[in-house]
Amino acid sequence: MTTQSQLSISTRGRGFSEITDEVAHVVRGSGVRQGLCNVFVRHTSCALTITENADPAVRRDLETLAGRWAPDGDPAYRHADEGDDDMAAHGRSVLAGVSLQIPVGEGRLLLGTWQGLFLWEQRQAPQTRQIVVTVLG
Repeated sequence: MTTQSQLSISTRGRGFSEITDEVAHVVRGSGVRQGLCNVFVRHTSCALTITENADPAVRRDLETLAGRWAPDGDPAYRHADEGDDDMAAHGRSVLAGVSLQIPVGEGRLLLGTWQGLFLWEQRQAPQTRQIVVTVLG
């Protein structure tokens, strides 16, 4: 059995939006008891990640690291069509990734105790992002 749903997530700009509950809702509604959930974001300037969901300092520190990996406005960038954060956002997206695979068991996501699913927005301005959730079982 395979089911697929699309989520629309509005961000406040650069930073993390937890999507664990939305994805878990899709999994519960799929009827799949055991299988795999694939989560894919249909954009090139944001990412998906599984990270600590209890201490927000972890996500702040990840922002600090990403700023070191791909700083805004680097004069070496050739692509800046949409502003100083344009190429940095693409680079961060490539480094963090645009899809996740999570095992499903007993009809639920098999995440660890402190794990949450996050859309990691890399653009400074608010965005609306489309996420495809496919549940296979």
